[in-house]
Amino acid sequence: MLGFRILGPLLVERDGEPVDVPGLRQRAVLVLLLLEANRVVPSERLIDALWGEQPPATAATALRNAVSQLRKQLGSNAIETRPAGYVLHAPADAVDAGRFERLLADARNAPHEERIDLLRAALGEWRESPLPELAYEPFLQDELRRLAELHVTAQEDLIEAQLERGVDVELVPRLESLIARHPHRERLRGLLMLALYRSDRQADALQAYQDARRALAGDLGLEPGPGLRRLHGAILRQESGLETQQPTAAAPSDRHFPDVAEALLTGRLVAVVAAGRDLAPQLAARFRYPPEHAVELPRVSQFAATLRGYGPLHDELRSLAADEPTAVHRFFASLPPRLRERGLPHQLLVTTDYDGALEQAFADAGEEVDVVAYLASGPHRGKFCHLAADGSGHVIDVPGDYAAELSLECRTVILRVRGRADASSAWESFVITEDDHLDYLRRADVAAGVPVGLAATLRRSHFLFLGYSVHDWCLRLVLGRICTELPLAYRSWAVLASPAPTEGELWRAAGVDLVQAPLEPYVEALARTLSVGEEARA
Repeated sequence: MLGFRILGPLLVERDGEPVDVPGLRQRAVLVLLLLEANRVVPSERLIDALWGEQPPATAATALRNAVSQLRKQLGSNAIETRPAGYVLHAPADAVDAGRFERLLADARNAPHEERIDLLRAALGEWRESPLPELAYEPFLQDELRRLAELHVTAQEDLIEAQLERGVDVELVPRLESLIARHPHRERLRGLLMLALYRSDRQADALQAYQDARRALAGDLGLEPGPGLRRLHGAILRQESGLETQQPTAAAPSDRHFPDVAEALLTGRLVAVVAAGRDLAPQLAARFRYPPEHAVELPRVSQFAATLRGYGPLHDELRSLAADEPTAVHRFFASLPPRLRERGLPHQLLVTTDYDGALEQAFADAGEEVDVVAYLASGPHRGKFCHLAADGSGHVIDVPGDYAAELSLECRTVILRVRGRADASSAWESFVITEDDHLDYLRRADVAAGVPVGLAATLRRSHFLFLGYSVHDWCLRLVLGRICTELPLAYRSWAVLASPAPTEGELWRAAGVDLVQAPLEPYVEALARTLSVGEEARA
């Protein structure tokens, strides 16, 4: 088993023993392959990175020799020769930078205390500045800047999470030390102001704003941004919202699970199932997305489509969109026998996912499903298609006449409101970039394209949103096109592991109760409630 550490001087281990990689050229080749692990790196790109625009005539031979030496040190199967170049085979967790980014992404949706632990673990992967022995290599500059940005962001995230829990005496000096190294990061300045204010140091908090203003004006000729100005005004007014944030959602009440179970077992619950993971960080890493910008999937996708084209974007999305079901997917796949036994209709499940994990869960359970997916491109753009259980596909041209083909009396229906990434299907089409979402916004007839029977079910059901943040603007756009009447007519619930401060108010405006709970334990508790209810009826 190979392990690689680049968050500091390059370290390589093989079966737990250190491996010496002598020579800067071999190290450079190894790093170039590591940055594209499990992907073919063309020989021309390696030569250009190592020798620039005018490589010597012996460059190709020197590259082959360097790869040959690396094979001796790492094992003959570690680096594979392909017609176009080379590929380094390494498990997902074999590189410390990959572990760091995964932990950072996992922390975003984790409960508060778990988020702090994940961020600490992520930062624990860092030993010092990445790859100091190669720090001046031109080919590495973009990656070093990206990693440095993520490192500071992780430190900011950790301090912000700790501030939510309460002011720690160490936070202020830590923030001051970070600001000394990054004087123009307004987020750090704002966190310092907040930490000082919550430490009953209002005057120091206001002085911190003036320090930020002088640094920005003197160095860059800029005034503080609107966020920092609003925080300054809030401190002057001593607004109550500046105190330690209280939880924005309650844990499930004693009546919550029985209420949800009752809605489910009366055939009046529509579950809206979120993705098992956030694809934006992985896509951002693949396409070298500028780290100073917010990492949102539509924005990253727009960046990739603009610079590289939709083909490479869709290829990457397919490679990242895993079809492995989660516990949430498997829970809903376990319900059809219960519903049939009670003589109830099957489920209508809604998702904005792109992968096939939900369908795979039903296939593993031996259950057939019908899929209704939005078509974002092609001659039938703006309509939905029906992917039947027998593998056939049909465009839904007249939604009002398309009822018998999609009866919930027969099978579960999965409504994919952003389409699906599936290269094996002629019906692959999905909304992902900002342009795609803007086109979706312009089409006021999206809800009218849903088959009439499913539209009626959506209007007369409770909703259970699992893992969706209402801050996700593209989610709000998509669901706003399907659930056209807000607030919702029937009592509904949203379940999030770690809601943001304003989630509760935004969900309440939509007529939805926000519940704070990790998703897998939540569905386990809901499954137990269903079993207890069935035993009581027996």
